[in-house]
Amino acid sequence: MAGSPRLDFERDIMDVQEQIDGLVASAERSGFDVSEELKELRTKLDALKASTYQNLTPMEQVQVARHPDRPYTLDYIERIFTNWVELHGDRAFRDDEAIVGGWAALGGTPVMVIGHQKGRDMKENLRRNFGMAHPEGYRKALRLMRQAEKFGRAVITFIDTPGAYPGLGSEERGVAEAIATNLREMARLRVPLLSVVIGEGGSGGALGIGVTDRILMLEHSVYSVISPEGCAAILWHSRDFKEEAAAALKITSKDLLKLGVADEIISEPTGGAHSDWDATSVAVKKALVRNLAELMKMKTDPLLKARWAKYESMGAWGEPASDTSTNA
Repeated sequence: MAGSPRLDFERDIMDVQEQIDGLVASAERSGFDVSEELKELRTKLDALKASTYQNLTPMEQVQVARHPDRPYTLDYIERIFTNWVELHGDRAFRDDEAIVGGWAALGGTPVMVIGHQKGRDMKENLRRNFGMAHPEGYRKALRLMRQAEKFGRAVITFIDTPGAYPGLGSEERGVAEAIATNLREMARLRVPLLSVVIGEGGSGGALGIGVTDRILMLEHSVYSVISPEGCAAILWHSRDFKEEAAAALKITSKDLLKLGVADEIISEPTGGAHSDWDATSVAVKKALVRNLAELMKMKTDPLLKARWAKYESMGAWGEPASDTSTNA
């Protein structure tokens, strides 16, 4: 989108884009026909975008996932759903605007939609706490999930957070307990659950609305137990090793699909979701409609069994060989 901040690896792309913009402006002033020159530059731009975005390092994927111009939950709701009615508050403390939720229709099917929400400017980011929810955000989310269960409606969640807010007030009000409760309750909700990682899925803050029957990931989104910077600070004692940490963590959509954490990757437009919100929304909607239709065909008990089996199959472990020796 216009005015996007320049990422380091996008330098050549932005240089060509500036040439195109300058040529268009010059042609408008002079009236000269520059269609051939524009065609050549746009072909070059498309090739640069394709080659660049097909060969991103894990840390570059993180940069794209965090891009401030990526569409957020409310942007997808506006483009994908109809009849959106936002619901507020956890009925205990306050309304946490880092998580939004409410009723909507997906292709005529009523669903409950819940997601992390970041801000577009400093004022909104302060109001939404940069997408980092307090415990009341997760309690609001659970309240809405239970309401959906009451009416037999599916739940769709959009994941995009650096993590749950670790501040003093958040800890005092029990953020760990709130997330743990959501994990338990989502595991046994008797309605279809579907989630999409649209940006950065950070640790328990993401899991608090992410225990679902299907986990979809946008192509350039990431999902991790810790940020690369945090991992580097712990293992290498320096954030300078964030590139190595990002590679070791296996946080990209391709890595997580191979590991069986993600169930599907949703392709992004060349240049990332931030380059074309509408095209990205069309792809997300198609994936949601298809996956939701499949889940809604399942009866409740098989749905719950499949959900349990999905999470039980994640990871690998071993048991030590039993000691057959005897002591005198």
